[in-house]
Amino acid sequence: MANPFHQSLLLLFFMVFLSIQHSSQLQPSQSQALLKIKQLLNYPLALSSWSEERDFCNIEPNPSITLVCYEDSITQLHIFGNNGFSQTRHSLFTESFFSNLASLPSLKVLSLVSLGLWGPLPNSVGSLSSLEILNISSNYLSGTIPMEVLSLRSLQTLILDHNMFTGEVPHWLSTLPMLAVLSFMNNSLTGYLPNSLSSMENLRILRASRNHLFGEVPNLCNLTNLQTLDLEDNNFGPHFPNVSTKLMTLVLRKNRFRFGLPANLSSYYQLQKLDVSLNEFVGPFSPSLLSLPSLYYLDVAENRFRGMLFRNMSCNAELVFVNLSSNRLTGELPACLEWGFNSRVVQCDGNCLSNSSQKQHPYLYCHNEALAVKIMPREQEKSPVHRGVLAAGLVGGIVAGIALSGLVFSVTRRVSGGITIATCQRDILEKVSPAYTMKLLSAARYISETMKMGALGLPPYRTFVLEELKEATNDFSKSNVIGEGSYGQVYKGWLIDGTVVAITSLKMRKRHNIQTYTHQIELISKLRHSHLVCAIGHCFECYPDDSSVSRIFLVFEFVPNGTLRGWISAERLPGQIFSWTQRMTAAIEIARGIQFLHTGTVPGVFSNNLKITDVFMDQNLHAKISSYNLPLLSENKRQVGDAASSTVTQENVRGRVRHADKDDVYDLGVILLEIIVGRPILSKNDISVAKDLLQVSLTADEVARRSIVDPAIRKECSDESLKTTMENCVRCLSNEPTDRPSVEDVLWNLQFAAQVQDSWRGDSKSSQGSPIMCSI
Repeated sequence: MANPFHQSLLLLFFMVFLSIQHSSQLQPSQSQALLKIKQLLNYPLALSSWSEERDFCNIEPNPSITLVCYEDSITQLHIFGNNGFSQTRHSLFTESFFSNLASLPSLKVLSLVSLGLWGPLPNSVGSLSSLEILNISSNYLSGTIPMEVLSLRSLQTLILDHNMFTGEVPHWLSTLPMLAVLSFMNNSLTGYLPNSLSSMENLRILRASRNHLFGEVPNLCNLTNLQTLDLEDNNFGPHFPNVSTKLMTLVLRKNRFRFGLPANLSSYYQLQKLDVSLNEFVGPFSPSLLSLPSLYYLDVAENRFRGMLFRNMSCNAELVFVNLSSNRLTGELPACLEWGFNSRVVQCDGNCLSNSSQKQHPYLYCHNEALAVKIMPREQEKSPVHRGVLAAGLVGGIVAGIALSGLVFSVTRRVSGGITIATCQRDILEKVSPAYTMKLLSAARYISETMKMGALGLPPYRTFVLEELKEATNDFSKSNVIGEGSYGQVYKGWLIDGTVVAITSLKMRKRHNIQTYTHQIELISKLRHSHLVCAIGHCFECYPDDSSVSRIFLVFEFVPNGTLRGWISAERLPGQIFSWTQRMTAAIEIARGIQFLHTGTVPGVFSNNLKITDVFMDQNLHAKISSYNLPLLSENKRQVGDAASSTVTQENVRGRVRHADKDDVYDLGVILLEIIVGRPILSKNDISVAKDLLQVSLTADEVARRSIVDPAIRKECSDESLKTTMENCVRCLSNEPTDRPSVEDVLWNLQFAAQVQDSWRGDSKSSQGSPIMCSI
């Protein structure tokens, strides 16, 4: 038996050992820091157990508080303030909070969620140099993301979700070498995603949803570790992001992506969730997406995907949610997508599927041929539409291309009016089959069906006979000439039903047969938009010997209220000069017209050499673009120079081909310049001088900005609306095409400027009248 003395000695030694271990749990400075945090949080109930006598490192974790220690230092601090915390919103409180955290030098994980932290993220966050994970989501932090975050060289996870951060996404985030999770959802960040993100090789998760970001997504294809990319509810686009095929979650919902899905998307074998809903995608839907081996969630709703589905198509067994709603899909819903199959949820309403129990459109709604411009027999044409084409400046590029428009349509019309015309029409009937005609017309994509069915208030496009046009113009009397463009004379005419039109006469310089014009016919038949001057028909005059086209007559809607320049000119009476709100509305409508030219047909119409004198105002004072780039034949084209246009010099040709869409953005910038200053911009020097004034005023005060604005509207525009428009204008006029914004970005900023102006004006009405609502 052991000596009782020895037993007592061993017991005493063991108790002393435990006492030593207990007394060295946490450094006093760190204990004091925690008590100070308790005070700053207004002594919440969840921290009631924190006291000077308390062993912090052995506190049982709960849903609100978690502390983790290593040796004598705190390494993890998690505070979740959903319950039991009074959320005091005070910026000084936030500064004090982070200053106290500096007393925890070994802190590696910090989570401060829903604590009501208010104001800018303090610079003192940079003192937490050991941090590997920082989560400060669901607070009221504002301002820009401070550059002191760069001091956190070990940072692997940065979560800033659900705050009020503003400014741009910092490009220097890419220099944090270990960063793998970057999330800043639901803030107010603006601008582009920086291209530097493409170098973050360790990045696994990037969440940027619900901000105000825009533009193209950087090339992320080299980020082979990237698993989640969430860009929901921004203004990204128009091109589909270039990402690694190893991606697992891709969310592009509610942006401005268009064109089509990449062909290789069906090879993303690790993709589990794909959401591209609420965008502007066009093109075919690939059924192979349904059978991706890892996919469980697919949402392509509210786009314009087309294609035919079949009953026997296969689906991945792991699919739990599929949404194909509101597209242009035809055929039969696959058996694997029927309601209740494997308990998966399937939504497919708003298509043209023949066997779905959900609400579907008629087949013609989705069928391309049903969307083609129709030629109505003359006896079916009814009520006159008193809209017309432009005056003298109309012809430009549109005249050229519209000439090409009519040819195929003549196959459906019986022609009378002389042997010359009859010979030409017979030639059309012999050389262009009805099937080919329908094929040409069926290619129209992306244009809303309501526009195609005449919702613009225009009569259907049709073929005229020469006698109709002679009667409309008093045999092409000189008294009816309203202008002469670069391609021919423009006549004002009155059709037999009372419709006022403008008719352009184009004499062809060389003889060409009918087939030469078929592509241009297809194109012009699709260009109908509320902010374009539209063609409503054509007539061909042919040589009697070989039936080649000798003259083309183009019939346009007549736009009666002159050019936009006329409505912002100081020559008008004060009550007739456009207000700032009306100028913003006109600018938005021009941008929408350009956007349609770029996207309303495939391929789009670019490099339109747009001038403010090419923008006409209709009877409701809505803006309509009258000249766009549809050249007839190279031998018929005479360049008409314009010093204020971006398309003037031969040496720019190659660059213009690469950046054709940015030519129109530049021209829109020149129009914005004239809208702001209220005087004609007639030369490159005028552009340069006015642009310099805008740039200087942007860095000056409000008084300086207003000093260069058109005096007629100087007092009625808010400074924020004016400044936004000036910034937009300066970006459009960048010398390098790549530095110019997309037309979508320009449109977004113009709409923002208009909204700011409306808020500034409140409910009061401008002395110049109520603002004009923008039509779409």
